Amino acid sequence: MRVAFISIGDELLIGQTINTNVTWLGKEFSERGFSIQKIHTIKDDKKEIVNTLDLLLKDADVVLITGGLGPTKDDITKKVLTEYFQTHLEMHEETLERIENYFRSVGRPMLQSNIDQALLPVDAINVPNEVGTASGMIFERDGKFVISLPGVPYEMKHLMTEKVFPFLEDRFEVVSSYYQTLLTQGIGESFLADRISDLEDQLRGEGLALAYLPSPGYVRLRVTGEPSEEGKARVNYFIDQISQRIPVYAFGRNNDELSSVVGELLVEEKATVATVESCTGGKIASEISKVPGASRYFQGAFVTYSNDLKMMLAGVREETLIEHGAVSQETVTEMALGGRKVLGVDYSIAVSGIAGPEGGSEEKPVGTVWIAVAGPEGVTSKKFQFGTDRNRTIEKTVGTALNMLRCVISKINFEKSS
Repeated sequence: MRVAFISIGDELLIGQTINTNVTWLGKEFSERGFSIQKIHTIKDDKKEIVNTLDLLLKDADVVLITGGLGPTKDDITKKVLTEYFQTHLEMHEETLERIENYFRSVGRPMLQSNIDQALLPVDAINVPNEVGTASGMIFERDGKFVISLPGVPYEMKHLMTEKVFPFLEDRFEVVSSYYQTLLTQGIGESFLADRISDLEDQLRGEGLALAYLPSPGYVRLRVTGEPSEEGKARVNYFIDQISQRIPVYAFGRNNDELSSVVGELLVEEKATVATVESCTGGKIASEISKVPGASRYFQGAFVTYSNDLKMMLAGVREETLIEHGAVSQETVTEMALGGRKVLGVDYSIAVSGIAGPEGGSEEKPVGTVWIAVAGPEGVTSKKFQFGTDRNRTIEKTVGTALNMLRCVISKINFEKSS
């Protein structure tokens, strides 16, 4: 079954709001065996909506629209779709009662615009929204479906999971597949492809597919095959083979997050961790502490941007800073050891770098970062060059620091990674 998406909203076009809906929808539809054909983002304009629908319905079996169903005058999607499918709006009493109950429960008065949200097209299937005020709508023409849902992410996800996916799965037979995703950190797409070239040739020769899905600091490897028991076994075999080939970089599977993987290792060891951060400004600590239950192993953090705080809080020696500078192996090693001692933890992560865009030199250009992890068996440290973009440097530093900690705990030699 072929699916196309339309995202409606000026805020998406001008970059004011990140379109997380299409990311979630693409993943969920793909996992269920649906084929994603096209994704269009358009403004809330009648002509744009009509033209885009005409275009997509030529090839797609289902067109899913998100956005444009709010109570304000610029939300015109419902009216446009009603005209497009040559029907009319009527007050839907059950929906009106639900909206009235919602406003009563929050102690707010209803406006006419809120009441108008209960006006629904008579020839469409109503998709009741138990977590918001805008109902979804399903239109059918010539065996094809146009589904309109609210753009609010948690409302859209609720309606898709509870109502729309069951609706579609009852009406379409999809060819499913089986896939597993290996998650890697710290190795570029081309270098990764070179390291596993023979395995890639082998798996493709056996009818499996391999996709490289890169993001800053990370590459996801997705191996796809048939949903039979034999097909699943082949997919899992190659995922295992690739993981064993690159232990420094492969940290998890499917929906794992590096911070959660590290947390599980710390829990297994009954160990604690803290951070001493300069260029990341506490973002490593934030990433660690976002995991539910992180208080079992995370003790705290020092954010030491200034040399004075490096000395005062982490015990870095003044002569070390004078002789080697703040961004050096010597300084970051003392930061890690000092953090481990002062904060009383088993493992301490320390980072110091030049995130930019200013502050670089010929010897230490922008993007230079030193990372160290101090543990019961000593200190592991390494220098990195993450480029000139400040945000990407910080993001890569956070991921690399956590991956270094994973390797130290798991006794994987991170220092020899290339």
